[in-house]
Amino acid sequence: MENPNGKQKVTSVIGPTGEPLTIDDLPPPDTKRWVIRRKAEVVAAVRGGLITLEEACRRYALSVEEFLSWQRAIDRNGLPGLRVTRVQDYRERPRPESLHSAQQA
Repeated sequence: MENPNGKQKVTSVIGPTGEPLTIDDLPPPDTKRWVIRRKAEVVAAVRGGLITLEEACRRYALSVEEFLSWQRAIDRNGLPGLRVTRVQDYRERPRPESLHSAQQA
């Protein structure tokens, strides 16, 4: 099947687990709980051309910045970088207490 640009439409990509990923395998549009695997699936789908960035943002009510932060987290730290509760371990910014201490010095 061709898309409007005349290119072959991608019907599957390799997902984060190494298995083929299709549109039907993506998280549902009403997803509220974004676990690592779901975020990684959306990033893989966009990178592989299964869906566009615009489609992903519209489908999941994401900002471009939020999606790009997922992509950067994967690039920098692999799938563990997507862990919300541990994100401070993967960020390069100083922690708030460090800023406070530096201002008092």
